[in-house]
Order: sequence, then C-alpha cells, then structure tokens
Amino acid sequence: MKVLFHVFGLPIYFFGTMIAIGIFAGLYVANLEAKRKKLDADKMYDVAVYSIISAIIGARIFYILFYNLPFYLANPMEIIKINEGGLSIHGGLIGAIGFAFYYIKRHKLSFLKYADAMAPGIILGQGIGRIGCDVFGKVMAMPWPWGVFYQGQLLHPAQVYEFLLNYAVFFFLWRKRKTINYDGQLFAWYLILFTINRSIVELFRNNPQVAGSFSVSYLLSFILMLGSLIFMFYIKKGRAEISVDTKKGSSISFEFIKDLLITLALVVVSLFVFYIIQG
Repeated sequence: MKVLFHVFGLPIYFFGTMIAIGIFAGLYVANLEAKRKKLDADKMYDVAVYSIISAIIGARIFYILFYNLPFYLANPMEIIKINEGGLSIHGGLIGAIGFAFYYIKRHKLSFLKYADAMAPGIILGQGIGRIGCDVFGKVMAMPWPWGVFYQGQLLHPAQVYEFLLNYAVFFFLWRKRKTINYDGQLFAWYLILFTINRSIVELFRNNPQVAGSFSVSYLLSFILMLGSLIFMFYIKKGRAEISVDTKKGSSISFEFIKDLLITLALVVVSLFVFYIIQG
C-alpha cells in the first residue's frame, strides 16, 4: 500500500487516510440528515461508530472465508494483519447492517428511519475511501488514456470506476431523500444501486472465480441484491410507517444545480488526488 508519510517512524497509508476522510464525510452528511429528520444525533453517531468497527470485522471475516481461506488456515497469525490489506466490502456492509439493526432495535428506535438518514453518507464514505485503494483492475486491451501503469502493465483503474459510480449514487440519494414514499426506501435503493455498482466494476477486476467467469464478488453481489429486493418488497407492503416529514418540498432548480456542482467538484478533486498519488 502507498505510504504518504511517517509519524514517529510509523507509516501513514494512503488507503487508511482516505478511509478516515470518507468516514468523517459520511458522518457529517448523516448528521445533517439526522437533524433534518429530527432523529437523535447522538444515537446516530453511536450507531455509526460501532457499525464501522463491525464493518471492519465483517469485511475481514468475509475476505478470509471467501477469498483466501486455505492461506489463513495455514497461516492463522496472518489473520490479525489487517494493515496489510484483505477486506471484503460485502462483508463490511453485512457486518455494519447487522450491528446497526441490533443496536437500534435494542434502543427501541426506528431502524428504517435511521437507515435512510445514513444511506447517502454511507455511499459517500465508500466512494471517498475507494480513492486510496491500491487493488487495480485487469490489463487494458486498448491503451485508454485513463489507464494506470502498475508493475509494467497498463491497468484499468477499477477504483476510479467505483468511486465515480458511488458519487452518482450519492447524488441520486441526496436528491431523493426528501421525496421517499415510505421509511426504508432510500436505504433499499442504496443497497440495490451499490450491488449494481460492484457488479459493473467487477467486469474490470480479477477475483477468484466460482464458475467460469462468475467471481466470488459476483456471487456475493447477487446474494446481496436478492436480499435487497426482498427487503424492499417487505417494507413496501405497508409494514413501515409513512414518513410525512420526508415528503415536504419539491426539487428546486437552484438546489439541484448546487448539489450537482458539489458532486462534480468532488469528482474532480477525487480524480486529481487519485492520479497524483496512484497514477
């Protein structure tokens, strides 16, 4: 992994730095939504922080189980070396959702309302964090100008494809957050669009294959997509309360332009940072 600098001899990694920035950005956006929806911001922060820890644990467990189990069985001490990489975004998401559901239900809060409030911040944080990832894609069949040279080969910058798609989802969710029809709808859209993003990016990455060209990541995305569709169908049947406060207002051209410009600025800055450090 890329080392940005050292502090008292300790390496500060680019990936870890971008993940930290992504977490703070996501928390900021989630806090804005919690206030707008009149939710308990302190509880939201508690959920977010512990869910992040659960996400890291889940991501590590899934990576070990689905991507390199024989290696870790033979080298169990390597399991704790999380600083050397080896995380599964699907496992991280499942771990975070599992803890968030447990915590929110334990405190007798609405999981669906809090999930909607955090959805835009989650995908934003994922996009920013992906900038620092050093897992590149497949070798380019044609020398496209956005390719990245790595170990003597021109590779697809799969990280770029993913954070651009994530920013597009963030823009969509941010624009739709005030016009959802039922609690949980925004979170369901996040889950579905996230799995679509991962499936698209997987076309340009090399991962362990399950059958033919069907990779482990495709399998996990398929399972998560199926679960997301069932979740959306379930909450749409009327089990969730209608969110009266989220149906206020309509799209305003100035707000649309402002949100679009902010998203485009995020894209430009992210591309600049990525190609300066990774390229």
